[in-house]
Amino acid sequence: MNNFFKVLHNSKSSKARLGEIRTDHGVINTPAFVPVGTKGTIKALTPSFVKEIGVQVAFVNTYHLVTHPGTEIIEKAGGIHKYSGLNMPLMSDSGGFQVFSLAREEKTRHRVFSTASPQGGPRRLSREEKPSLVKISEDGVKFRSTFDGKLIEFTPEKSMEFQRQIGADINMAFDECIPYGSSYKYSKEATERTHRWLERCISTVGNRKTGLEAGQENREKKTEINPISNFQPPNPFPNPSSNIQYLYGVIQGGVYEDLRKKSAEYVVGKDTPGVAIGGVSVGETKREMRDQVRWVADYLPSDRPAHLLGVGQMDDIIDLVKYGLDTFDCVEPTRLARMGTLYKISNLKDQISKLHLKSKNQEIDITKGIYKNNLERVDTDCECYVCQNFTKSYLHHLFKQREILGYTLATFHNLWVMEKLFDGIRAMIENDLI
Repeated sequence: MNNFFKVLHNSKSSKARLGEIRTDHGVINTPAFVPVGTKGTIKALTPSFVKEIGVQVAFVNTYHLVTHPGTEIIEKAGGIHKYSGLNMPLMSDSGGFQVFSLAREEKTRHRVFSTASPQGGPRRLSREEKPSLVKISEDGVKFRSTFDGKLIEFTPEKSMEFQRQIGADINMAFDECIPYGSSYKYSKEATERTHRWLERCISTVGNRKTGLEAGQENREKKTEINPISNFQPPNPFPNPSSNIQYLYGVIQGGVYEDLRKKSAEYVVGKDTPGVAIGGVSVGETKREMRDQVRWVADYLPSDRPAHLLGVGQMDDIIDLVKYGLDTFDCVEPTRLARMGTLYKISNLKDQISKLHLKSKNQEIDITKGIYKNNLERVDTDCECYVCQNFTKSYLHHLFKQREILGYTLATFHNLWVMEKLFDGIRAMIENDLI
């Protein structure tokens, strides 16, 4: 057993489990939700609000931090934790998802991009001037920045270096996210390329699990070395804040069962400290997405954490946690909040116990006119700061007037509900009900 991840309880009803992920910035009790702080911030929230909500871990986006402010600045500041004030476990992605998203945008891009503004120098792109994917090759990916149009190259080695400079606790290996609808031939080529890129990521940063096992051996010999905070593994991955960073390999394969299984077997076999399932929730149906997770469930490691990239609807989480997944990241709770969609906590515990939770029945659109004169609390069963102090009418007013506070209050509430959802999920697993 290593000191990065510990299984506390395996459910008797499914593959669901309770665990702990230990990092230099805190312990994550799993299963856990991972809000997305794309640019080094969970939009609309201060770090103190994030702490008050009880968020355990957040996700930052390497590509966006490379484009602005630049990873060199973050490194000089002492790493993303110090730079952002988010003193908590953080995950960073590899930039690989942008391969998928920019390739998709390329298909609908028609306007010619210019990096010069009328006044000279770089200018910000308009919505119509989407960044273009220039090239995917064996070496890596080239595309243009969404910020200023400059050409950016991501390779496995550069992704690992960018993530080292950012300094998040958990890093994702560079991968190619396969667009929905891709042919078997392309999916196979992209998956095999992802595997070769994983080898290069491991070569760049060293295999962390090897270091952790060595640290455990030292502890068993009663040395004074702490394998989490002080032990420097073979091929150490130094970073600005001096905390150990843990590499996750990413499973791909598209919508093809044999490719998914082969990818899972390959990635898990590389023995990285954790694994992630990528390339899901990219346009496929819920049934197809669930199939992709189910196909690889038997391959997921029993002694290492498993992360599901980009999935965060409530019904998806309840269904998929049964396959042994430990963490889930998604922009949906915060993005919906900024659109005025508020989750409801009413009867959440009862809904979880019945395993029939449907997210569409657990939310309201606060921008609707019916809430203009409604002086009830946002959710009478919710104990969060928002519901204890504000009415539906007030939040409706804020959104109609485009007041920034509305986005803050809605985001606070939605993430509070997500934390309560996972509290309930962990309680159900502990009692072997999931």
